[in-house]
Amino acid sequence: MKTIIEPFRIKSVEPIYFNSREQREIILADAHHNPFLIDARDVLIDLLTDSGTSAMSSHQWAGIMQGDESYAGSPSFYRFERAVKNITGMPFIIPTHQGRAAEKILFSSLGGAGKFFVSNTLFDTTRANIEYSGAEGVDFICEAGRHPSIPAPFKGNLDVEALKSFIEKKGAENIPMCIITVTNNSGGGQPVSMQNIREVKALCVAHGIPLFIDACRFAENAYFIKLREDGYKDKNVLDIAREMFSYADGATMSAKKDAFANIGGFLALTNEQLAQQCRNLLIITEGFPTYGGLAGRDLEAIAIGLEEVLDESYLQYRIRSIEYLTEKLHEAGVPVMRPAGGHAVYLDAKAFLPHIPVSQYPGQALVGALYLEGGIRGVEIGSLMFGKYDAQGQLIPAALELVRLAIPRRVYTQSHIDYVAEVIIEVFQHRDQIKGLHITEEAPMLRHFTVKLKPVVA
Repeated sequence: MKTIIEPFRIKSVEPIYFNSREQREIILADAHHNPFLIDARDVLIDLLTDSGTSAMSSHQWAGIMQGDESYAGSPSFYRFERAVKNITGMPFIIPTHQGRAAEKILFSSLGGAGKFFVSNTLFDTTRANIEYSGAEGVDFICEAGRHPSIPAPFKGNLDVEALKSFIEKKGAENIPMCIITVTNNSGGGQPVSMQNIREVKALCVAHGIPLFIDACRFAENAYFIKLREDGYKDKNVLDIAREMFSYADGATMSAKKDAFANIGGFLALTNEQLAQQCRNLLIITEGFPTYGGLAGRDLEAIAIGLEEVLDESYLQYRIRSIEYLTEKLHEAGVPVMRPAGGHAVYLDAKAFLPHIPVSQYPGQALVGALYLEGGIRGVEIGSLMFGKYDAQGQLIPAALELVRLAIPRRVYTQSHIDYVAEVIIEVFQHRDQIKGLHITEEAPMLRHFTVKLKPVVA
């Protein structure tokens, strides 16, 4: 097989500012060992997130110039609406300034104390918006998804039997929604199979529970289905995506992921009454229903991005680039989530740093070590992000201790990725020198964004 090359040419560049390890030691200490508090100019390779960090195409930039900024009834909105309807098939499309705004509106409408939102795995802002409403988010990741080092084709699947037992225990009347995240971001960027979506849908229908899709990376998930699931290899990605959405009663999406946009999102619904309720909240919190907190130029960029992401040459390159880094690390003995996910490489921090207890946040310690060694910024997805405290104030750990290295779309070249691999392997070879961390200051929700930490002194 020949090398899979980037299906694009580079038309504009921006500089990377280099610094020394000595400088990074000061920077990390000043940021309280939290990568979110590091200035972007002080980062060499920024893998903190793939959200809003994509390189937009020349077509998208041209579309920005065509954006119509009318307060109501902008042509840019109708282009955006057509693009979303073409993929989801849902009749009611509500634009928002990003995905968490769609979540806030949705869970404000359906949440509340005593309610449970069930999922394969909820990501951080989704869970926070659920909890802010007074409800509780509950994850049911499949058994294969609990074992980072053991390959399986669809480790993002929802455990249907566990969900069935939970429904019987809590009562369907207390479960306003089931959410399938595709791909499963907190579970290692792993895909969800079409069979699993169908089985979850059948269970939801039997109990009268609406099924929603968190669609941030729907195209990557559809491409995995094409590659790995029987009966789909000859289908195009658009048709696979349409089938995925056909089982759902609604969807939320951050357009900052698979739509290549720097900002934006939407809420798509099939229920007219719920759509009207959500639009009323939109007007209060986001803006008029035909712009929803976005400029017309952003609506244009999203509409074009939703078309471009379905290009299978792009998706082949995208998935292969993540595999490339995963394979290099695995060959070097680095504990990494396998198989590769769709948008990021996930290091197994618990296996990488077995000498650091979970209570000292090995994932966050590894994030700091990667920055010190090579100026690489990643993010912990483990007990710092998802851990809770029991009644005695003791940490309840997350299911997995991961470090996510999210690859921005159409931004970095293979030489950048080779550099990332070299840095990770170097850190792995000296892993015994890394120390754990303890929290000195934290917020009650989404603490990982602003938390302050210090190294544990032996």
